[in-house]
Amino acid sequence: MRKVTHFAVICIFALLLVNNPFTTQYVFGLRADSENVIKYKDPLYTEIVNKSSDYYIPPQDAVIDRVWKAIPGLNGIEVDLEASYKKMKPKGKYDKDKLVFKQIKPKINLNDLPPSPIYKGHPDKKMVGFIINVAWGNEYLPDILATLKKHHVSASFFLEGRWVQNNPDLTKMIDDAGHEVGNHSYTHPEMAKITSEKTRTEILKTNEVIKAITEKPIHWFAPPSGSYRDETVQIAAQEKLGTVMWTVDTVDWKKPAPDQLIHRVMSRVHNGALILMHPTDPTAKSLDRLIMQIKQKNLQIGTVSDVLNTERSIEKR
Repeated sequence: MRKVTHFAVICIFALLLVNNPFTTQYVFGLRADSENVIKYKDPLYTEIVNKSSDYYIPPQDAVIDRVWKAIPGLNGIEVDLEASYKKMKPKGKYDKDKLVFKQIKPKINLNDLPPSPIYKGHPDKKMVGFIINVAWGNEYLPDILATLKKHHVSASFFLEGRWVQNNPDLTKMIDDAGHEVGNHSYTHPEMAKITSEKTRTEILKTNEVIKAITEKPIHWFAPPSGSYRDETVQIAAQEKLGTVMWTVDTVDWKKPAPDQLIHRVMSRVHNGALILMHPTDPTAKSLDRLIMQIKQKNLQIGTVSDVLNTERSIEKR
């Protein structure tokens, strides 16, 4: 009986020892520390550390530019030392193709800046976005959507609230295709000339009708005809919407020939460009070639949110 009691005491003591944080840190931690010592003494790990500085790119904060207003930040890049070492360790030699990278977030993002319109993405981000403002042109939307689907491109459709109310099926078609949906006011007024009360009504009413169909939050507001004043941007921000403009205009409403539209865009396109278009015949006829030519310039195409976020593609150097 006494032997059983002693055994039980030993078991309890062992259990307490295992669950003791000091044991974990100073006993079981010895193995991890030993592994780290071995790793740090490994010439392979030292070589990865030494060469990692060649790949370091610092993050860039979002800023307010005197001309271009709010410009988003961009993630930095650094070598993930532990992950890279783990991939190279089996062969025991340095291989730059096995480097693993991680992104470093900026300290200041768009949301940290005072409300300001946004005309473009970061100039080092190799991506452009399509802004498609919709208040008319229903007959061209199916072809435009088909072309975007063909090329696996997502765009941002800014919808007039009144149009949404009259065209719930087309609104759902746009949303179901995976495109981003934004606010383009309710009645397409000159936002710079209307009262603050009317501004808020235009924004809120449009949010309401869009959310009723898409059941998704709305993040961006595109003022009709690019008309706004500081108060417009402030009110949009109060309703948790960023105000978006553009840097490249197709001027498709003037009905240019497809070749003219393509030339206009391609002669002005740049990193971070936001490209304005509408559901028109020239856009429907030129979109296929336009997408291919933009991609040939090594530019990705995405939504406004894609272009304005801080993520960057990591390229081997």
